[in-house]
Amino acid sequence: MDTKKMARRIREDLLSLGDETLRSSTARFFREDIKCHGIRSAPVRKYGKMIVKEASGQRKEKIFELCELLWRGGYLEETFIACHLTESRAKEFEKADIRLFQHWVGSCVTNWASCDTFCNHSVAMLLDKYPENIGILKKEWVTSPNRWLRRGAAVSLVIPARRGEYLEEVMEIASILLLDNDDLVQKGYGWMLKAASEFHRQEIFEFIMGRKDIMPRTALRYGIEKMPPEMRKMVMDRARG
Repeated sequence: MDTKKMARRIREDLLSLGDETLRSSTARFFREDIKCHGIRSAPVRKYGKMIVKEASGQRKEKIFELCELLWRGGYLEETFIACHLTESRAKEFEKADIRLFQHWVGSCVTNWASCDTFCNHSVAMLLDKYPENIGILKKEWVTSPNRWLRRGAAVSLVIPARRGEYLEEVMEIASILLLDNDDLVQKGYGWMLKAASEFHRQEIFEFIMGRKDIMPRTALRYGIEKMPPEMRKMVMDRARG
């Protein structure tokens, strides 16, 4: 596969599917300056599935080479295709792939949608296979000056946290990010706490109660969203007090 030719073809295909009105409204949806073709989610997913099927016979290295080009292109929908392609090779993931994933999040991600799509799925799938890689998230991602790596460290644990996994790591990451001034990072770790509360409600409630005086309100509200009304009231009453 000529990856440069394939990347050009994907861009041309997506350009043909784009809509100028939707492109403008999508761009306004983000605070960051983004590039997008203006395509709704369902057609992008459908197209992504087609590309995954078409590339199924290629080596993982070639697929990741194509993903690199799609990430570097910077268009929102193209990053989603890169995510689809990466997820399709989850069975072939290797422990060292965390470094490539770290590069994509730290150097190529420019918005929360690309960050969350990639970290929710591809990074989480890598952690499923190599849970020891979470040490890199705790030591390097959460302390990075890059907002997307910090958010990504939390968002990567959302799906496993819903299954009751990584409680200790969830609280450790939330503790490190607790006073982060970036509201997108606050929303990210608040989302992670909310996910963990679905399985470990009491533990997350106690974690938040113990820090509610200093936890940013954005993260606090996200974290308690799935809790019963009486628990939410206790947190908010004490936060006001």
